[in-house]
Amino acid sequence: MTQAIQSGYSSLSLLFSLNWDRILYVTAICMSLLFGAFLGTIFS
Repeated sequence: MTQAIQSGYSSLSLLFSLNWDRILYVTAICMSLLFGAFLGTIFS
């Protein structure tokens, strides 16, 4: 029983870490695109 809970927790933790990495990656791309658009409006 405790091994099933422990394996479920480790898989949930792995899933959360993978999704957190993906969310961070997408957010960094969107922020850099917005920053580039902001600089384009300033220098144009």
